[in-house]
Amino acid sequence: MSGVVSVVAIVAVVGWTLLRQFSARPLSARWWLLPAILAVLALRGGPLLDARHETLSAEVLAAELALGLVLGAGWGWTTRLWREPDGTPWSKGTRVSAFVWAGGLMLRAALWAVGAVAGVEQSGDGLLLALAVTLLTRGGTLAWRLGGLSAEAGPGGGPGDRSPTVIRLVDGIRTPSAGKDLP
Repeated sequence: MSGVVSVVAIVAVVGWTLLRQFSARPLSARWWLLPAILAVLALRGGPLLDARHETLSAEVLAAELALGLVLGAGWGWTTRLWREPDGTPWSKGTRVSAFVWAGGLMLRAALWAVGAVAGVEQSGDGLLLALAVTLLTRGGTLAWRLGGLSAEAGPGGGPGDRSPTVIRLVDGIRTPSAGKDLP
């Protein structure tokens, strides 16, 4: 994929993901689909390594992918997760999730700068692949966390928060019966 198309795809996916992440929404069973598409686009786009600096560019790419794993896991663990009484899983990003995103953007920019200073030509496809890894890791973390939530579990703040809260409608407004705030 050309550099301009990669950058446009990255900006569009990040913007779309952020809008969806920070609003309460049901989780899809196809959480893996977007990351898979992004990975295919990145791998078909062209060379991920700089032919002049293969070892160094491989190290930068490996660091980018490792960073994607860490950020995806952090993002997944800091996302509120709950099930509605009908069993539908929901999620919403928290303030800590926003800090994970901001920190990740800064770390990725620093990693990009280190590669640029070292003379490594970096493609947008490497960043697209790292974004796919981040989204895949986040989705996998959320899917794993969902396994421990019962249908009665209300909005949870983190991985250990499994307190039962039943969500009910009061005058058409979703309200937790145990007094917890909705995310």
